[in-house]
Amino acid sequence: MVDLKRQYQKIKPQVDAALQEVIDSTMFIGGENVQKFSTELADYLGVKHVIPCANGTDALQIALMSLGLKEGDEVITTSYTFIATVEVIAFLKLKPVFVDVDADTFTMNVDSVAAAITPNTKAIVPVHLYGQSVDMEPLLAIADKHNIPVIEDNAQAIGGTYTFSDGKTVKTGGIGLIGCTSFFPSKNLGCYGDGGAIFTNDDEVAAKLRMIANHGQNKRYYHEIVGCNSRLDNMQAAVLRIKLPLLDEYCRARRDAADYYDNAFKDNPNIITPHRADYSYHVFHQYTLQLKNIDRDEVQKLLAERDVPSMIYYPVPCHKQNMLKEYNVADIDLPVTNMLQDCVISLPIHTELTQEELKYITSNFLEVIDQLSK
Repeated sequence: MVDLKRQYQKIKPQVDAALQEVIDSTMFIGGENVQKFSTELADYLGVKHVIPCANGTDALQIALMSLGLKEGDEVITTSYTFIATVEVIAFLKLKPVFVDVDADTFTMNVDSVAAAITPNTKAIVPVHLYGQSVDMEPLLAIADKHNIPVIEDNAQAIGGTYTFSDGKTVKTGGIGLIGCTSFFPSKNLGCYGDGGAIFTNDDEVAAKLRMIANHGQNKRYYHEIVGCNSRLDNMQAAVLRIKLPLLDEYCRARRDAADYYDNAFKDNPNIITPHRADYSYHVFHQYTLQLKNIDRDEVQKLLAERDVPSMIYYPVPCHKQNMLKEYNVADIDLPVTNMLQDCVISLPIHTELTQEELKYITSNFLEVIDQLSK
């Protein structure tokens, strides 16, 4: 699904030299690369503060901790996402409140958010899924009306942008009060291990985020609040500093691959290609199709026989996971989410796909679809 080896080969001299420099310095925790990467990423995103951390799940947890929420407070989000989005809500003893996703974009259905708000709603967590932004302008209007902070889960869409109705363009992750991302190796901007970051334009929030990520201290051995230990190490920051200037190029390569797929599949009645919303610059962390009147399991089986990888993101939405049984949400009405779990399939998409590989994938995929549609 992702070819990190070929990507590494293109930047091998720079990466090897940077890692050797860290090893020679023996500055493994903190260090110059972490500080410089934070500044460089803030400049790229157009935000005032970037707080690096150990992974994307920690980023979400620290963001929620910074709001000072109490047990039982409600957080509105979507079920059609990787479990980390919801896992941190449950971990902090908060209550997840699920709204459905849009049938075209697979992202939060903003129209359903207002009806889900109660006096106990203390945060909204939109997920920029598969590389596409949630429609943030109307969501912010709802959140502002009710004075509810918005935390963006930007783990799959770093490099993406959102365009407001006045033409203003903002990088995803820098729109709400807090943005969170992951640098898991397969992400559009990935390191060579685990890593994450939190973004904000609010000075007070930034100070609190830094304290929480560093054992609740802003002066060594003086712990003001309950925090955790979540750090991006110097070696991962060194890799990310090399890859950050290439992020826009990486995103364009993914979009080019998506264009190829779109063109190949556009006339097939059994395939619905990904929708690209006018307000969103889609960076295609995943290329996810909908299949119509086709046995998806059989599609995967036949593709595997032809050495074509595929994945299902996600076969079981969060509200149906055993983890959340105590919340009694398995039977809530989320028709689009429930529909998508049965019909989506993702094909390989990454920065190193060649025309020959794309041709092989698309021709075999179409042959399988044609075979199963008869």
